[in-house]
Parts: sequence; C-alpha cells; structure tokens
Amino acid sequence: MIDLANAVRAVPDLPRAALVELLARHGEGPDDLAEQAFSERDADELRGAAARIAGLLAETDTDRAAHALNALLAACGARPRLSRHGGHPWHLHVDGGDDAGWADWFLASSALALAQILTEYGRVPWGECAASGCTTLYLGTGPGSARRYCSAACATRERVAAHRRRKKASG
Repeated sequence: MIDLANAVRAVPDLPRAALVELLARHGEGPDDLAEQAFSERDADELRGAAARIAGLLAETDTDRAAHALNALLAACGARPRLSRHGGHPWHLHVDGGDDAGWADWFLASSALALAQILTEYGRVPWGECAASGCTTLYLGTGPGSARRYCSAACATRERVAAHRRRKKASG
C-alpha cells in the first residue's frame, strides 16, 4: 500500500508497466497482471485509488483519519469474506467480490488495514516524512515513540542539519 501510494504520488501518471512491476514485487502473479486481467483502464483506476490512499496517509489527525476511513469503507461497500485464488491460501478480502476491480480491491483492503492499525495503536502511526524536501509517506508500526521520518537517512540528515544550525548560531 505504502509503496504504491508513494509511487503514484511521485509519478501521478505512472505507466501500467511500472504498476505491473510494483505489483509483481508485492506477490501478484503473472496471470493476474496480464493485459486482459490488468488493463490500461484498471491501471488508471488503480492510480486514482492509490492517490486517494496517499491523501489518507498524509492525514495525521486521528479523528479525521478515522472518519475518512469509515467513509472509505462505506463507499467501498466493504464486507469481509474469505477468498482463495491464484494458488494463494485462504485470506481475507473486503472488496465487492472476486469480480471487483483492482481499484476497489486496493481501496477496501487498504482502508481495512489502516483501520486495524489505527485501532491497534489508538493513534495515526503513519504520515509524511518530516524531513525538509522529503514527501515520502511512511507507516510507523514499530516499537518506540511515534515515527516522524520515512527512513533513518532522513532522520539523520535532519539531526545533522539541526546540529549545524545550533553550532553556527552559538558562534
């Protein structure tokens, strides 16, 4: 979810081939990614869904995020069901059925996952990197305090910059 949201945020018109590559890296099989199963129209709708999830991942207020997730789950008509397809074991789906499109699947699955994460943490553990010049979205579900940066590199870069500013200001 995060990788797709970041990819579409960085390149809003990300080509179908790049989407196929990204989905394949995340376990989708060749049959599911063939042109007849994942068309240009599917790619366009998935880009729109990823942009919508990116907007939700940029929301840091817990109440607004919860209301947005409820609205998204309602709009998707999300109803949990078990599914087994493409050689995968039984797993949970919340889309409209096996005929649901890629965008429907992505929106409903992402909304359910984010809702579960929000309730587990009691707060929004996601956001946009706080490093200047970085707009990467992150999901901070690890131990410790709330995360503010997408990576250790961004966190270190910000700490070093703050140290240099303090050092310069003191003389």
